[in-house]
Amino acid sequence: MAKYIDARGKACPMPVILVKKEIDNGERDITITVDNEIAVENLKRLAADSGIEVKAEKNGNDFNVTFAGGAAEVKKEEPAVNACTPNGCGYAVFFGKDHVGEGEYELGSNLAKMMLYTYSQSDDVPTTLIFMNSGVKLPTSDNDDIITSIKVLTEKGTEVIVCGTCLNYYGLTEKLKVGTVSNMYEIVEKMKKAAKVITV
Repeated sequence: MAKYIDARGKACPMPVILVKKEIDNGERDITITVDNEIAVENLKRLAADSGIEVKAEKNGNDFNVTFAGGAAEVKKEEPAVNACTPNGCGYAVFFGKDHVGEGEYELGSNLAKMMLYTYSQSDDVPTTLIFMNSGVKLPTSDNDDIITSIKVLTEKGTEVIVCGTCLNYYGLTEKLKVGTVSNMYEIVEKMKKAAKVITV
């Protein structure tokens, strides 16, 4: 019997992540309902990358995307959190602001929330999350989705460090919900020890 997922109303990349989890657990017969064509295209790419046949059908304002490939052996990969190279170990993600990219702030805020969620759903999580400047507004946010994603990352082994000077500047020291208050020296050392640093 095919697995059914109702992903209507769920923003990118949630539909892809929901299906990816099922595929990683060995499921190959999946039907997911989404409400936008961008999700359909993203799901088609996931199917192609996974070697699974896929078809999409419009149903009123929604789309049913069906993955069909039969049962497959579950392959569990070890998380690459501590993967080391001659340049360092793991990777760090540096949030120097509370949004992603330039342009409309509301869009950038939503992208930051979705980026944190995507990292939290991965097996290859960052070794370190670093929040500086207005980026400290993320671990002090009243948005439960953001805080939950960061907490999930800490549970998976990600170290979360937050600039104390920045918290003080924005008057947010008492609002920190997750992470450890840190300083410039420690932040620079964490960045130097990472194999790579992704700046958001």
